[in-house]
Amino acid sequence: MLSERIFNISNQKDFNEITLEVFSYQFQHNKVYREFCELLNRNPENVQTIEQIPFLPIEFFKKKKVISGLASEEIIFTSSGTTGLNTSKHYVTNLKVYEQSFLKAFELFYGKPKEMVVLALLPSYLERRGSSLIYMADSLIKRSKHPESGFYLDELENLQKKLSALDKSGKKILLLGVSFALLDLVENYDFNLKNTTIMETGGMKGRRKEMIREELHQILSQGFGVEKIHSEYGMTELLSQAYSERDGIFGTPPWMKILIRDAEDALSYLPAHKTGGINVIDLANFNSCSFIATQDLGRKIEKDQTEILGRFDNSDIRGCNLLIL
Repeated sequence: MLSERIFNISNQKDFNEITLEVFSYQFQHNKVYREFCELLNRNPENVQTIEQIPFLPIEFFKKKKVISGLASEEIIFTSSGTTGLNTSKHYVTNLKVYEQSFLKAFELFYGKPKEMVVLALLPSYLERRGSSLIYMADSLIKRSKHPESGFYLDELENLQKKLSALDKSGKKILLLGVSFALLDLVENYDFNLKNTTIMETGGMKGRRKEMIREELHQILSQGFGVEKIHSEYGMTELLSQAYSERDGIFGTPPWMKILIRDAEDALSYLPAHKTGGINVIDLANFNSCSFIATQDLGRKIEKDQTEILGRFDNSDIRGCNLLIL
């Protein structure tokens, strides 16, 4: 079974082989992606390496039904967007694959959810339907098995009391929050946390002015009394997430890979430490499209480490996890 092979990738050779297999499958069974590949004269016969695979511009998810195969969708995830802008739609035909992807990736970086209290401060996401982040956070909360785990909308005072008490109890805590809400929290309350991981998911959602990551993380670090701020990099169009333990340097699970394309030549790639556009291979996306050219900027630091820098200036305001340069 393809999903089992994808989530058991253990080396680069396996990744390369399965990636080319997924490309061939999606070329055959994804009408939108095939038409795009044919415009570039790329097909399974002349694509021999990962670097030769065409990456579908993420804007296609706003205008087309990007899906592989004939199965009907179980759920449609939508981006938050802003008034007057089109939102992306991700037609997910197998929710179990999404659950397997985010759970295995989370455990790879942070361990099992049942070993921690999971608190989610995601007001802008809770206020709408179709958020893949809410689906993931809800699953992590349920799997944590702790009665203290849960969502918070605008109850900042209740969250402050809960978080401070839990931290003093010595329990392992994860606070997952959208950037503007975390800023609201530290501006209104003082913290000195010892056992809590703070993970920002990006996004001011029009509630605050955008700021560079360094400024955001410095404010949050001082406000919560923690040494480092973690980050999650994910978006509606993906079924996998990358995670950063500090400084915006992200690692990916074995079935996900980030490539840096030349901003002026979309079919060429840049060496380490050069800034360019982010292409994402997400093999968990085999039922939609696994090869996505995002509107994000980044640079490779090491082989499997990527610094996420922000968005291209001409990109529209998005609901995914990034910060303006």
